[in-house]
Formats: sequence, C-alpha cells, structure tokens
Amino acid sequence: MKKFAVVLSGCGVYDGAEIHEAVLTLLAIDKAGAVYQCFAPDIRQHHVLNHVTGKEMAETRNVMVESARIARGNISPLSVFNAADYDALIFPGGFGAAKNLCDWAFKGDGCTVNGEVEKAVSAMFRAGKPIGAMCISPVILAKLFKGTTLTTGNDPASKIFIEHTGNKYQQAVHGEVVTDKARKILTTPCYMLNASISQIADGTENLVREMLSIMKQA
Repeated sequence: MKKFAVVLSGCGVYDGAEIHEAVLTLLAIDKAGAVYQCFAPDIRQHHVLNHVTGKEMAETRNVMVESARIARGNISPLSVFNAADYDALIFPGGFGAAKNLCDWAFKGDGCTVNGEVEKAVSAMFRAGKPIGAMCISPVILAKLFKGTTLTTGNDPASKIFIEHTGNKYQQAVHGEVVTDKARKILTTPCYMLNASISQIADGTENLVREMLSIMKQA
C-alpha cells in the first residue's frame, strides 16, 4: 500500500489547516486504497483567531497539538519525518500553511519556510517522490523551487509571488490538478476559489489520484 505523509498546520482555516481540505484529503487517500500518517511541526502557532468574529484571541496554541484534533490524536512531529518511509508528501491548505509552515501571509516575497517543512520537501524531491499542495500551500513550494509550474486557482497576490520567485503560474478551475511532470509537483486550487464542499472533495480526490498515478509510473 502506498503511504502518504500529510502535513497539517493547525486546526481552522484562518490560523491553521483548512479542516474540510484536510479531512477530505485523508478520505481520498483511504478511498484510493492507500494509507496516511499526519505530521505537523511542534511549534507555537503564529496567532489564534476567533473563527466567528475573525478577531485575534489573547491566547497561544501549538501547531501539532491543534493538528492532532484533525488527526484524532494520531500525529507525529514533523521533526521525525523520514522520506524513505513514505511514497508521497501532501499539504492541505488553510492560512496556517502561509502563517505557520511559512510566513508568506505576513512577509510576502521576503518570507521564509519552516526548517522542518523545507527539510521534508527537499528530501522527497531528492528521492523523486510526488509532492502535492492545495489551496494556498503552493506558496511554500514557490519559495523552495524555481522553474516549477504551480496554481492557486486565479488568486492575484499568490500569482505575483509565484512568478516573482521564478516559477510559472497556471490558472485552474475547480477539481483541476496542475502537474509539473518533470518535478513531480502537483497543485490544485480548492478554497482559493469560491467552492462548495463537494468541489473540495473533487479537488482532493483528483490530486490524490494523480499522485498515485505518478507513483505507478516510477
């Protein structure tokens, strides 16, 4: 059975992992006959937002502890990730990808990527294994690569960033997967577009399916 490593960034669209995208990714992997393990960096998340009001709350939370809510407690710190144990790496979206896994949401072109995230991505890339990213998480890959074709749907700000980092931006619609075949990097828009939950399911299923197809060709 093929094994996916799923990297989460907290719990909640505004300050962590987008829950629909994360859960539907796990469902898509399971339905495809593969297995998964969730990971997250064991770090303090940038801030905590009230998901009713959108206002910042006077408290602190941990990215891995929050991610464990989605993973039902079955989560490992990203620091122990070993690329040799997995066939693919996948990033659900949510603002946590741009706040906790990197700081693009605050620093734009001057952003940096969390060291453990960079290490995991680099190890999978060197091993020639597929890397998938949805929603806003392709900005992580844009910072780490040059000359890669990526999508965030049709979002102007991330498009500019992707092009500024020396990558190619491709517009995409609901459920569409943009595949950089040479680098085995796959991206899909999900909630970067105005989407229903069934359209998110289409995107996650298509992404997982395309990643499995690449694995079979290896």
